[in-house]
Amino acid sequence: MAEPKKRLTRTRSGSRQAHDFIKVQSLVVCPNCKSKIMPHRVCNNCGFYKGEKIIKDKKEKKSETKKKEELKNE
Repeated sequence: MAEPKKRLTRTRSGSRQAHDFIKVQSLVVCPNCKSKIMPHRVCNNCGFYKGEKIIKDKKEKKSETKKKEELKNE
């Protein structure tokens, strides 16, 4: 196994470890439902992103499947 020739100084070790810490998660307020979300992501609560509905509700999904079934039966 390779062994280091010299012991590293406290300064060198500290400089390397300076970035090894837990960062605070940044959150923003959803403009539609006012819940806290991560930036640049679809809101899990209301399904909106940049003012547009991206994720559909369960009720909307059910109505769409009914419409598709009706079209198939015709």
